[in-house]
Amino acid sequence: MSRIAKEPINVPQGVEVSLDGQKVTIKSKKGQMEFQVHPTVGVSLDKGVLTVNRKDESAESNMQAGTTRAIINNMVTGLDKGFEKNLRLVGVGYRAQAKGKVLNLVLGYSHPIDYALPEGITAETPSQTDIVLKGYDKALLGKVAAEIRELRAPEPYKGKGVRYADEVVHIKEAKKK
Repeated sequence: MSRIAKEPINVPQGVEVSLDGQKVTIKSKKGQMEFQVHPTVGVSLDKGVLTVNRKDESAESNMQAGTTRAIINNMVTGLDKGFEKNLRLVGVGYRAQAKGKVLNLVLGYSHPIDYALPEGITAETPSQTDIVLKGYDKALLGKVAAEIRELRAPEPYKGKGVRYADEVVHIKEAKKK
């Protein structure tokens, strides 16, 4: 069995898990998430501990068990503590401002960009060049961060653009004459 799938998931206080056949529903004060489990995988709940097990010995069942465990663990962690992604703007005149559910970005284009944040994602701008995205859905948070980065990806000669806070951009040397 997958090493990841063997690990049990401890459900913390304040997080409620319900199983309905192959459907796992997790609720907390932050929100609610649902996940449809693959038919070759089973999930059981016993005294606040979730366990994922295979229904047969196939290779697909093994893969799906590890994936299912990772997704459910991310759901439990997100609804308990939440996730956070940090972005940084590098470039003269580049700035960001959070206005409710809209992130206003000035990225060197002829017009400002208003990025509408989806439900469950919030943005903070501690400074004009820093963006902190927060949410309980890890996959959605990563998708939003990638879409914002895609608006002006870091270019390789000066390093200007939107980048993750921990991203290292390798600067290329300019052509010699």
